[in-house]
Amino acid sequence: MSLEIGGIMKKRLKIMLSVLLVAFVAQAEYAPSVSSLDIKPQAHYGRIARKVASMLPTYHVTQQPLGDEISRRAWTNLVTMYDYGHQVFLQSDIELFSPMERRIGDALRRGDVSFVYDMHRIFVRRLEECVTYVTNLLETAEFDFSVREDCQFDRKDAPWPATVDERNELWRRRIKNEMLMQILGRELDAEDSTSGKKSRRQRKDAGKKGVVAHETPSGTNAVDKVADKPEPTPKENLVNKYRHYLAWVLTELDDEKVMERYMLAASMAYDPHSAYMAPMSKDDFDMDMNLSLCGVGAVLSQSMDDGALEIKEVMKGGPMAREGSIKEGDKIVGVGQGDGPIEDVVWKSMRKSIKKIRGKKDTKVVLEVTDKNGASRRKVPIIRDEIKLEDQAATGRVEKVVLGDTSYRMGYVKLPAFYGTMDKRPNEPGYRSCSLDVAKWVALFNTEGADGMILDLRGNGGGSLREAVLLTALFVRPNPDQCPVVQIREKSQIYVLPTFPDQPTFAWRKPLVVMIDRHSASASEIVAGALQDTGRAIIVGDTQSHGKGTVQTVLPMGREEYGSIKITTARFYRINGSSTQVKGVSSDIRLPSAIDDRTDIGEDKLPNALPWSRIEPVACEAIWNMGSYVDQLKALSESRTRGSHEWERRYQLVKLCREASERKTVPLERTARKKMMKEDRDTFDEADGMDDLDEPGSDEGNATDPDREAADKNDIVLKETLNILSDLVRLTGGAEAPPPQPRQNKLPAWIRALGGGQ
Repeated sequence: MSLEIGGIMKKRLKIMLSVLLVAFVAQAEYAPSVSSLDIKPQAHYGRIARKVASMLPTYHVTQQPLGDEISRRAWTNLVTMYDYGHQVFLQSDIELFSPMERRIGDALRRGDVSFVYDMHRIFVRRLEECVTYVTNLLETAEFDFSVREDCQFDRKDAPWPATVDERNELWRRRIKNEMLMQILGRELDAEDSTSGKKSRRQRKDAGKKGVVAHETPSGTNAVDKVADKPEPTPKENLVNKYRHYLAWVLTELDDEKVMERYMLAASMAYDPHSAYMAPMSKDDFDMDMNLSLCGVGAVLSQSMDDGALEIKEVMKGGPMAREGSIKEGDKIVGVGQGDGPIEDVVWKSMRKSIKKIRGKKDTKVVLEVTDKNGASRRKVPIIRDEIKLEDQAATGRVEKVVLGDTSYRMGYVKLPAFYGTMDKRPNEPGYRSCSLDVAKWVALFNTEGADGMILDLRGNGGGSLREAVLLTALFVRPNPDQCPVVQIREKSQIYVLPTFPDQPTFAWRKPLVVMIDRHSASASEIVAGALQDTGRAIIVGDTQSHGKGTVQTVLPMGREEYGSIKITTARFYRINGSSTQVKGVSSDIRLPSAIDDRTDIGEDKLPNALPWSRIEPVACEAIWNMGSYVDQLKALSESRTRGSHEWERRYQLVKLCREASERKTVPLERTARKKMMKEDRDTFDEADGMDDLDEPGSDEGNATDPDREAADKNDIVLKETLNILSDLVRLTGGAEAPPPQPRQNKLPAWIRALGGGQ
């Protein structure tokens, strides 16, 4: 069993989930036949369903029975997973599904999973109809962009089309919209190019073009100039896009994935963070928490030209890079285990092919590889090894800040996730801990004589509860009797969770500022809330954090082939008794990001989110008095930002981003749409630059690239936060938080079982 509190479900798919990233190349002329993939459930899926139906009401914090209401939510979840935009199914299909709306619970208890496979077959048939209509439309139609009509792109609450003609009209407008977007996008790109203007992403992409070093099978080096392929027309792009999507549905949504989707719909009927995980999804979850996997170290995509796995990136230092003969652009067509036979992976499930390539450390996998032109074929043995996924690891630096006549040195740590190895102890190889990584940066800041510190939790969706507690312990004195980190309410009791004994605590005693945004969730909110409630830190950023105040426990379901289930087993509450659920943690000083006012971001926007609640506060003596400086700090910050063109533009951008997020329809008339697209492009390009959270260069003499220097310059929230921290250091006169008091009480065994004191 493992405990975790983070990872909002809306989190993007990251390379860290596999390092063999499922990133399809939309160049397809291929779509497998439905008959070849007429999938059916495996015999043990009924046992999985019965276990899910039993475990959810037993272990979920609400203990709500799997009755009519949960069945209705599960039914809605499932239909939404298949047809979010209500434009593939017909109303008659929905009516056919409707008898199951209140019977899903009964079916799962019986072990009957046939409903989802019936729905899947109908979806595939309807999708084939839609793709056929789209390809015929693109081959025959000429769109008139002078007609004043619009496209409703947000249809999640709209009725399903009653007839095929009505559905075709929805798709006609959808395709016309996408065609117009491509045409105008190219026009705007050409205009920007003529004027010399480039977006930040265009600058990055431009740096990737040029020549590629390629090693031939004979071992000689050759330099191949990247071929300039003619750019596909908008029509070709759209035909390929939808054929590719159909191929993905038919290839990737196999019997296991369809089953997982059904159990996920039932789990998320309880709340958006409960989730069934098939065996491979559980592997991905573990990699996410551990920041490592065992594999070959490559980023793959499935080519829709020939169905092979194309090498998009060879990771530096990984097993494939050390082997040396496989280059970017090569393709994997077969995979063998050790000295066993080679299994063909062409036009096979990308997910299952990746599973074949992964494996235990120090075992051999044999890849059958062709060059990018398919002119040669060779077998390449590779010894699997652990691959560190450092893109989510804590990073830091010492920043020099000049405010008035005074120069300060500030420590800055960016923590993207609360990662922590669940199945290893700190002294074992491969152990990872974000709290220990941050502690190393804190030690450096102390050595360098930094005056203050920023902990940047922007974009941090959470992770390990244990790591959240251990991280908090770096900034507060251990005093479990008076100031716990968080209160946890389970089904029938409330616990207070203080810092763990026998762990490094109170490593940083100088002024501290914590940065948050609307994506800071779960473990981030525990840490920010505890540091705010104890008077230890000032919170700066968006109006509030995401608002996820629940704890998930990952429970095995028996045999490995059954997978695991992640269930919300508890809610957490701040020291002041308030849950962070929905309401999040409020900033002391608001410095908004472009997402601050958006109406589609936040816990309350997720389906079936649990409501906010509160319990009795804990009597707690404040650790320090940082909160008493908020009014002064706010006034000083406002004096700097008031009248600033940079900040006036920022607040305008926040408003424009909110308006764009509320938009439900777009015009299909060329002039009006081009005006809208140009305004949106300028807005979001500027907002993207301002909110660039890439790791900037430091003042320690490290070399920086142009993008990193631009990030330093454009992250005005970070710049102003450094100024606020400088003000705080000046106002406190360089004081430090009072030293810790000796511990007297031992913690109960249930707390030690979470990992403290081991």
